[in-house]
Amino acid sequence: MGSASAVSVRGWLLYGAMALLWGIPYLFIKEAVDSYSPPAIVAGRTLLGALVLLPLALHRRALGPALRAWPWVLAFGAIEMAGPFVLLGHAEQTLSSGLTGLLVATVPLFAALIALLRGDRGVLSRWRSVGLGIGFVGVAVIVMGPGLAVADPSRALVAIAEVLLVAVLYAIAPFIIATALKDVPSIGTITLALLMVGAVYLPIGLLTQHEVPTLRSTLSLVALGILCTAVAFLGFFALIREVGPVQAPLFTYVNPIVAILLGVVMLGEPLSAGLVLGFPLVVLGCWLAATGGRLRRRPLAADALPPV
Repeated sequence: MGSASAVSVRGWLLYGAMALLWGIPYLFIKEAVDSYSPPAIVAGRTLLGALVLLPLALHRRALGPALRAWPWVLAFGAIEMAGPFVLLGHAEQTLSSGLTGLLVATVPLFAALIALLRGDRGVLSRWRSVGLGIGFVGVAVIVMGPGLAVADPSRALVAIAEVLLVAVLYAIAPFIIATALKDVPSIGTITLALLMVGAVYLPIGLLTQHEVPTLRSTLSLVALGILCTAVAFLGFFALIREVGPVQAPLFTYVNPIVAILLGVVMLGEPLSAGLVLGFPLVVLGCWLAATGGRLRRRPLAADALPPV
């Protein structure tokens, strides 16, 4: 991130806001799945987010360029939103919100691997390679370590696989933004993608919703759509304008801390020994894999849009 003097007070406030806004979704998802089906959560979250962003997208005339590139916008929405949102909802029916947030934080590891497959030899530097190894060891410690509090271990392994798949999808999506959609305004891409995903999932959500939602779950769903989707994306765009696209994603290293602390304090989730031991390994590994051990890193395509 460079020296503290390089970041304005507004920049630090935006960093703090983003660390919170993209650290709390796992808490809200955990609450929402108590009475909403995962597809209903996806429909509600995306349509609420789209309704908030739509006036801004129209004001900036950003929907036209996005509509002209609609196949790629749809692909981005499927990879960044449709798949991950429903997988996270299903996984959190089994896993704690803190563990889910930490597993999603492996995105930089998969992003580095994808960059390597794309021919970016920079990911083979010594410290990046060390970071990849440390990060995946941390995941193994969490998954196979002592104290993983789940009633059904086999179901937990499936849920963990779902979350790791989410991390892979989150790592892939920014490459679409950085290549096929690089000339499309971001607010147009995000708004149209949310509308498309919401339209697809609305009938599925209605068909799979078999119980009357509780007030607590409904408030969590509203918070997901407004705070963790619409407001979070607006905050992220403001952060990029303030500190640039290279430094902006660094707040993602704080997100799992927020997710774990909120899970423990708000939901009474246990801290397993494996989670305590694996957590610092995952964060260290992700940081090394993404930065090569430097406080100021060169841009990667995966920096275009961190996960939410």
